Amino acid sequence: MTTGTPHVPPGRLGDPALTLGTDPRSDPRMVAVFGALGALDHPAPNPLTADAGRETLLGFSVAAEEAFEGLFTVLAQDLKPVDGVSREVRTVTRDGHEIALHVHRPDGVEGPLPVIVQIHGGGMVMLSATGPLYVHWRDEMAKAGAVVVGVDYRNAGGAAGANPFPTGLDDCAAAIRWVHANLAELGGSHIVVTGDSGGANLSLAVAIKARREGWLDEIAGVYAQCPYILGTWDEPPAELHSLWENNKYWLDRALFPLLAEVYDPDGRNVDDPTCWPSRAEPSDLGGLPPHVISVNECDPLRDEGLAYHRLLVAAGVPSVGKINLGLCHVGELLFQNAMPEVYAEAVRDVTGFAHSLAS
Repeated sequence: MTTGTPHVPPGRLGDPALTLGTDPRSDPRMVAVFGALGALDHPAPNPLTADAGRETLLGFSVAAEEAFEGLFTVLAQDLKPVDGVSREVRTVTRDGHEIALHVHRPDGVEGPLPVIVQIHGGGMVMLSATGPLYVHWRDEMAKAGAVVVGVDYRNAGGAAGANPFPTGLDDCAAAIRWVHANLAELGGSHIVVTGDSGGANLSLAVAIKARREGWLDEIAGVYAQCPYILGTWDEPPAELHSLWENNKYWLDRALFPLLAEVYDPDGRNVDDPTCWPSRAEPSDLGGLPPHVISVNECDPLRDEGLAYHRLLVAAGVPSVGKINLGLCHVGELLFQNAMPEVYAEAVRDVTGFAHSLAS
């Protein structure tokens, strides 16, 4: 009988001292960028818990938004402008509030084209469609041959004020329905919804909402990147290994319950799949349009995205699940200059998916 090398679990499951910078799976180009920014070590423990009180947590969301926006601005500062794309801002009014829709079109391209409705990340609590990384991302997708519409939905926290669930989701639904009603004017043929992180939550949730309300035919497909969808990270299911394996690799799992409390105060909607899509049952998912669930190897949220893909497949929904190797949370959007082929592949994948659904 021979014995081989003992199996060592990946990431911090095998070595709790590992960081994003020392984990051998981490893409070295990503490590170089984050290393220059001092973002490789484990973040310091956050003293707050989800029961800190609403005003305290709202204040925390403002500070977190400032930190993330600052990082994203630095990451975007050397990006080259995208030529051949025109932009305009349209608005849709819901309950007296004007939702800005940032429309990007490729110049000189004959339509009709797929319309990609892009929903920004930030845990449904912070960030904006006007952030430079998101503007550039939409420009690149438009350049690749799509009309792209970024939705400036109302966050549950952050500097713009407190608008908990379901405000942001309802804003996104109103935006999609406006786009569908105006497809001809926009030069569009059909709608694909995409988002990253919290935006992926809203992308998945809005499809469930559309099914529930009877307008699912207005959405041809959903492409979700690194979805943040569990809702209960204080005691997560043990099978979601990435929450331990990749904890504190740029994102600290302790952050998730704080943002969840801002989005869904007191967990009143924790079992509603339009709030937390991981709670979906087959009866919520049957008949949904094709999905792509894209997750990243070194992301704490990886396994909840994979679990959702499996829920979709079990419910008979056409779904593709993919893992981007060596990347942190939403890494495919963060490092265009350092990892141009990774960024370009992400653009091709979303826009290619959208084109593949043309009737």
